[in-house]
Amino acid sequence: MRKQDMNRDWIATARTLSEALPYLQRYAGAVVVVKFGGNAMGDEDAMAEFARDVVLMRQVGVNPVVVHGGGPMINDLLGRLGIKSEFVRGKRVTDKATVEVVEMVLTGLVNKRIVQAIMDEGGRAVGLSGKDDDLMVCVADDPELGFVGKPVEMNVQVLRDLFAAGIIPVVAPVATGMAANETFNVNGDTAAGAIAAALKADRLLLLTDVSGVKNENGEVVTQLTPADVRGMIAKGTISGGMIPKVETALAAVEGGVRATVILDGRQPNACLLELFTDHGAGSIIRSTEPRVKPRAT
Repeated sequence: MRKQDMNRDWIATARTLSEALPYLQRYAGAVVVVKFGGNAMGDEDAMAEFARDVVLMRQVGVNPVVVHGGGPMINDLLGRLGIKSEFVRGKRVTDKATVEVVEMVLTGLVNKRIVQAIMDEGGRAVGLSGKDDDLMVCVADDPELGFVGKPVEMNVQVLRDLFAAGIIPVVAPVATGMAANETFNVNGDTAAGAIAAALKADRLLLLTDVSGVKNENGEVVTQLTPADVRGMIAKGTISGGMIPKVETALAAVEGGVRATVILDGRQPNACLLELFTDHGAGSIIRSTEPRVKPRAT
């Protein structure tokens, strides 16, 4: 590379950092809950990039919480163990044998992979589940589904203690129940939304394998209000697997989260684009709070 080309690259990098200053100031000390899942979890390079972004967020004063899923890994182990799954209205029935596998995979294999990835990028991370310090207490969401939980009690002081120590919490969506020795599997988006609401987080970022909420023309809608979302559901514009995600987003915003963003986790540096640029990286759902500058469309 010629020297002048290198200088142009450095100038562009410096300009990007300078333009990020209002956002770095805006999010200093803020709590940002990130639901991590999808294809990125199975790709080592994508995992490393995500971990690097989270470490950078912590480095510039953001308090990130990572909440993760792990459905493909659970399916793989269930298959190898010969445990067959039954489904009710498209949802897996989680019996005692299944919830034991879920707990092993989420709190063991998946959780520790993410913790290690963050550590490898120079951050400090601690893995825990909803069971630890009664972070998340659940009841059965639907008796027909067995041990699938709905959070009813949140105890997030342990997360605040980790923030104070400069540590990034990585949370597996496995929770305790109201009765003794109960374990519940919790949908990852649901768990992230409940944690974000309990923390009154500044942002909930739901990383997905799609580019955001789309209108009837298939175009991503970059800014939405709760009324917009409900109208799109009623018209059938939002359907299928996007419905539970926007419902989580709405519940989080109504529970005290400033805004929820549904964004494409396959896009490089998606979290950084969303937080530290005026372009953003997906569909933001909020009531009235303005950005530092209007989001570009």
